[in-house]
Amino acid sequence: MKTVMIVDDASTVRMFHKMLVSSDDRVVEEAENGVEALEKAIGTPIDLFLVDVNMPKMDGYRLCKEIRQNELLRAVPIIMISTESATQDAQRAYQCGANFYMTKPVDADSLKSVVSAVLGGS
Repeated sequence: MKTVMIVDDASTVRMFHKMLVSSDDRVVEEAENGVEALEKAIGTPIDLFLVDVNMPKMDGYRLCKEIRQNELLRAVPIIMISTESATQDAQRAYQCGANFYMTKPVDADSLKSVVSAVLGGS
């Protein structure tokens, strides 16, 4: 069983992404911001993070850096999903340690494909 954590301050976005990535062999955890995501990730093994950029308390860039600096989490793949579509936004995400960068509204098939590829086809 793989665990995907969806981190987004918009409940509708979390619900949509959860619908897309949920499967018989995937569990979805949710967090409204980076602080909540880190707290939950310490107690739950996470196999993939889907992270929004613009969130209160701790934005996606900072969360990405925190994940990469945490010994238990640093190897976990991160897909950043944001309304920010400029080249420098994607570059900043990759500099923070993101593995993929997608823009909202995300294409459902693209997100499913990337998540399956990252999780090894599960």
